[in-house]
Amino acid sequence: MKLLDIFSKLKGDINQIERELEKSVTFDDGLLSEASLHLLKAGGKRLRPVFVLLAGKFGHYNLDVLQKIAVPLELIHMSSLVHDDVIDDATTRRGQLTVKSKWDNRVAMYTGDYIFGKALTIATELNNPFIHQMLSKSLVQMSIGEMEQIRDFFNTEQTIRNYLLRIRRKTALLIAISCQLGAAAADADRQTVNRLYSYGYNIGMNFQIRDDLLDLFGTEKQIGKPPGSDIRQGNITLPVILALRDEKVRGPLLEEISRIKQSNGSADTAPAIKLIRESSGIGLADQLANRYLEKALHALEGLPAIGAKKNLIDIAHFVGKRNY
Repeated sequence: MKLLDIFSKLKGDINQIERELEKSVTFDDGLLSEASLHLLKAGGKRLRPVFVLLAGKFGHYNLDVLQKIAVPLELIHMSSLVHDDVIDDATTRRGQLTVKSKWDNRVAMYTGDYIFGKALTIATELNNPFIHQMLSKSLVQMSIGEMEQIRDFFNTEQTIRNYLLRIRRKTALLIAISCQLGAAAADADRQTVNRLYSYGYNIGMNFQIRDDLLDLFGTEKQIGKPPGSDIRQGNITLPVILALRDEKVRGPLLEEISRIKQSNGSADTAPAIKLIRESSGIGLADQLANRYLEKALHALEGLPAIGAKKNLIDIAHFVGKRNY
């Protein structure tokens, strides 16, 4: 089943969340609204809201309640993208100009802060301390992950463990709590909530590793930004870490990374990408991504055989094979 088929089954509810997203960022201040809506209209898979809705199917499904989880989580994701684009000096995202490129860094930072604040405002409408606690803890971890990425820019000696911890904080946790809090808001039992959290966490880890692989293999049309953006910005991802362990490319690759760093990211990344593709790093990263996919599917075992479970399995396979 294609992702669009899953989305079509939830079309009415997703459209409602889309309307709530637009309403939430509309403000009297024209510039803040314009910049926020520019980001919102650039699109996105809306995977996090979909995870919230599907997880809610395992309990007492109530869209009025679930949208107060789905909208804040998508806003938090959007906010992180705006801030990431400033840090990475990115000019495009999803084929559209970034907020920092269309306006400037100051507008982008305030827009990100505004969207983040709106997310927290909506989340407080739910009188559920567990949801608030998990959300706040995850936000702290996301911030730490962002700082760790900055700290490790162009660090060719970082470990796989450091990388995995970083993507856990930056990416996997938000997907994990999308599943967890969707189930919790629907009053699902604790075991179901925990299983869905584990599913989301492992999907998130797979998603980020796939994203890092796509940056080395995808086209600009596929990924919405120039290939090699990560290494140009100094973000040393798993395929690169593993490629640096391959003795036949380590020396030349270190030289290429040093050249890119000295050029402040303006140097051609094609030679470095070629070396990475020729190394064992690509295959090893792909194997690890597949292991996270298997763990995600295993986490669903024991859950009721309802349509939402089948949808989550299909999404897992989509994420594991995606090329955009």
